[in-house]
Amino acid sequence: MSMGVAGMIAGMALAFAGYFGGFGAFLLVAALGAVGFVVGRFLEGDMDFGDFFRSRDERRR
Repeated sequence: MSMGVAGMIAGMALAFAGYFGGFGAFLLVAALGAVGFVVGRFLEGDMDFGDFFRSRDERRR
């Protein structure tokens, strides 16, 4: 799935949650989507757990 299609699906999910569930549902869907994105990146191997604990200077090297 391309990033454009994934972004469109995420946007539609947020729109439905905001329209039918209110702002709280919108925030919940956005937060769970972000968590799912990070977990997916870990599972694909694009991100390491240590990336969250390194300073910016260490990442550039």
